[in-house]
Amino acid sequence: MLVYLHVKNLALIEEEEIEFTKGLNILSGETGAGKSIILGALNLALGEKVPKEMLRDETKEGIVEVTFTITTEEQKEALSNMDISFDDEVILSRKITENRSVAKINGEMVPADKLKSIGAHFIDIYGQSEHQSLVDKRKHLEMLDEYGKAEIAPIKDELSHAYNEYNRIRIEYDKAKDSNMNRDRDIEFLHHEIDEISKANITVGEDETLEEEYKKMNNASRIVSNCNEAYNNTGMDDGISDKVARAIRSLRSIEEYDSKASELANMLEDVDSIVSDFNREISSYMSELDFDEASFVDIENRLDTLNLLKQKYGPTLQDVLNSLEEKEKRLEQLENYERYLDKLNDELISAKRIVDDICEELTSVRKKYSYDLLPKVREALSDLNFLDVEFDMYFTKLDNPTSNGIDEAEFIISTNPGEPMKPLRNVASGGEMSRIMLALKTVLVTNDSIDTMIFDEIDAGISGRTAQALSEKLSVVAKGKQVICITHLPQVAAMADKHFLIQKEVVGTKTVSSIQGMNEEERVDELARMLSGSEVTEAVLINAREMIDYAKRYKGE
Repeated sequence: MLVYLHVKNLALIEEEEIEFTKGLNILSGETGAGKSIILGALNLALGEKVPKEMLRDETKEGIVEVTFTITTEEQKEALSNMDISFDDEVILSRKITENRSVAKINGEMVPADKLKSIGAHFIDIYGQSEHQSLVDKRKHLEMLDEYGKAEIAPIKDELSHAYNEYNRIRIEYDKAKDSNMNRDRDIEFLHHEIDEISKANITVGEDETLEEEYKKMNNASRIVSNCNEAYNNTGMDDGISDKVARAIRSLRSIEEYDSKASELANMLEDVDSIVSDFNREISSYMSELDFDEASFVDIENRLDTLNLLKQKYGPTLQDVLNSLEEKEKRLEQLENYERYLDKLNDELISAKRIVDDICEELTSVRKKYSYDLLPKVREALSDLNFLDVEFDMYFTKLDNPTSNGIDEAEFIISTNPGEPMKPLRNVASGGEMSRIMLALKTVLVTNDSIDTMIFDEIDAGISGRTAQALSEKLSVVAKGKQVICITHLPQVAAMADKHFLIQKEVVGTKTVSSIQGMNEEERVDELARMLSGSEVTEAVLINAREMIDYAKRYKGE
């Protein structure tokens, strides 16, 4: 649930804070007062692109911050999957300057797209133009799939994998048919490459062993010289060993006079033992150093061969062997071309059959959920003053299956008795579209985990009894979801559980928008303004109070 919005230095707003509540939150105000700025600021916190003109004062930073309480396991899982630490709340923020913006989630800097991904699990925004999506029949199938996603989504996942496999085989089959023209040339070239790799008799890791041996042999003279010098300084006459022996004898000659001399002599004897061991080891090592020119040339040539193969088929010897296996497999295919093509064709037929079967299952499940969805939408439309509405979904099949199935589906409607059912785009006006979208949203929203819905002037083109029906529908939805609604209709505003007034005024030489929650008397004044405009009479005030009283009775307060 959205609990807090903080906006600073954006458009007409200097700095404002809004604390939202459960139920129906209404935002109202004069045209141009800045209601759209609130929604725009919220969109910025949810990762939308920053308009150039959004900053109020370009010399200062703009800030928008929203706080959501975490209420579902799906929200927790989404945060965990994105490695975002959280307790009971998540805070999305955006700091905006003239040249850049910085996005954060719970204080951790993130890409703006991550805000959008997280926000999608907390809030659903229905803007003024969203009803246009109803004109696109592709959206209709998306809505149905969303409604039945518990059963439909796993089938679609299965179909996606099956279709990808079918598509892979189809591409391989088409490529195989096209490659027949160059088959002889490809066979000859593959023989050459396989022969080149096979003759090398590669052993994985031998290049590393040979590199070490090559390095040692290439520096043999230096190794011998430096080992000789080390041995001379330790093991030859007047080396360390002789000097340590003389030092031991000196200390032993006085140990009867002082026990400390005996301790020091013992320490030197340990040194003498280490030096003696070292002399034996280095002497043995030097005796094994035997530079063989022929062996050196053999290693050098072998490394050249291996490095050339790695350059052509590598970058590692394991990659070279993998390449050999692939080439042998490809050669077998080309040399047994007809059998290979028949095998691919059998695989393609089998893969297509699997796709068709899943598509058939998906169609069946979609139709099942449409039979469940449509009566609920008809009931919701009736609640929104479509008194004799018929609402259905028309299914057709595509010529070929896709990763989304083989269905095309479109909502059809008749708003008057005796009229034939027609596609929405051919029947509904803008106001009707808004109500149809609200009906769909109110049915679909019961199936998702998003607990905050925002409606931006969904009341466009609506008045009278229809406006009252709309307000009642929003109130019903708000019993199970948090609803935030920007409205011009007093009928909708009267249903508010929390009512905010957005207004603008001139402060000094600048126009500033502000937002504040209202008490009941202030709400009466605002409803009266919405009812009558500039002239508010006592009769209008009485009407406004009656609207609020009716709303309370309707909500059972």
